[in-house]
Order: sequence, then structure tokens, then C-alpha cells
Amino acid sequence: MTSPTPVTVTPLRVATLLAGDERMPVYVHLIEHPGGRVLVDTGMTELHPAVADMDPLVEPLDAQHIDLDSITAVVNTHLHFDHCGGNHLFAGRPVYVQRQELEDARTLDDYTIREWVDAAGVDYVEVDGEFELLPGVRLLSAPGHTRGSQIVVVETGDGPVVIAGDTAVWFGELDEPVTEGQRLIRSLNPYRVWLAHADEPWTARASK
Repeated sequence: MTSPTPVTVTPLRVATLLAGDERMPVYVHLIEHPGGRVLVDTGMTELHPAVADMDPLVEPLDAQHIDLDSITAVVNTHLHFDHCGGNHLFAGRPVYVQRQELEDARTLDDYTIREWVDAAGVDYVEVDGEFELLPGVRLLSAPGHTRGSQIVVVETGDGPVVIAGDTAVWFGELDEPVTEGQRLIRSLNPYRVWLAHADEPWTARASK
């Protein structure tokens, strides 16, 4: 039996948002794989009046010490503004999104910041359900937060690592899963789960 392809997942903080009385971090995640470097979500690069009430403090990817030209593909877990606002930085490279999510982002009112979704040069690859992006890296439909949400499952020597986006926003939603997407994550028996708005990953051991 061959061992899983060696990969790493690195969280990158790209913003904070005001949520109630507290500031909430916004993370994207970089997968480094022998077959390429994949960025999961792109955060924000600028302010917008539509979300001024959340007082964004932006730490854009293009102002960090990251070689953006080395990114071979982008995955959007979903298309809310804080997950797709940097898509324009990767014009011409494939951006993988569930077909349902892209349709909703383009047609539903008050869903996202539409000009960030369809920024110049953004090249979407529409996915229906499960899709193998690279050996040992899969996209899975995970409805709940939005109808078209997806997660990224990375096989590692320690077990599956899940990049969840907002399928769960805080640990309690994985401790006691309710949505289809949350139950899917738990069914995978993940080694760890990275959330978009948490500094540390969720683990089953930590939740006990």
C-alpha cells in the first residue's frame, strides 16, 4: 500500500471583521502539493460600502510575503464577499466552485458583492458534487451555510484534513453537527478541520 501524497495546509489570515462586539479573523488556506499550490478562498483586498458595518480590517494577499504567481489553482468554498474578494488576483487561473453556488451568487439579491464574484479575468470551473482536484485532494459538496458550499478534503499520513470554509463557523457546529455539510465532515473522521474564522483547527480530541 502506497503512503498518501505528502501535502501541507497553511492558514493565512487576510482580514478581521466585526461580529457583534468582537473581531472575527478571516483565513484562507494554502495547500502545497507535489502537483501544485492550491489556494482555498481568497479573502478581501479592499473595502466596500455594502459591508462597512462589519468594519473590515484587510490584510490582502497581495500585501503579504506570498508568491501569488506560484498558485496553480483556486477553490472557493462559497462566494460570500469575504471568501471571493481576492479572486481577481488570480486572473486566468482556474477557480473551482460548485455550479449551484455560482448561480446563486449571480442571481440572488443581498448574497454577496457581485462585482467581486465576476471581476475581470476570473475563470470559474463549475463543479457538480465530488471532484478530484489533485491526487488525494477532493472537493465535496457540503450544503448548509449556503446551498452551494463545498469543502476540500486533503488526505495526509495522519488522516483526512478538511478545509471547511463556513460549513462550520465555530467549533460547536462540529461538536453537534446539524447541517448536511457538518454531518459530512464528521463522517470523514477528520484528523483536523480548518475553519475560515478560527485561529486553530477543530479536532475530535479537542472537542471532547
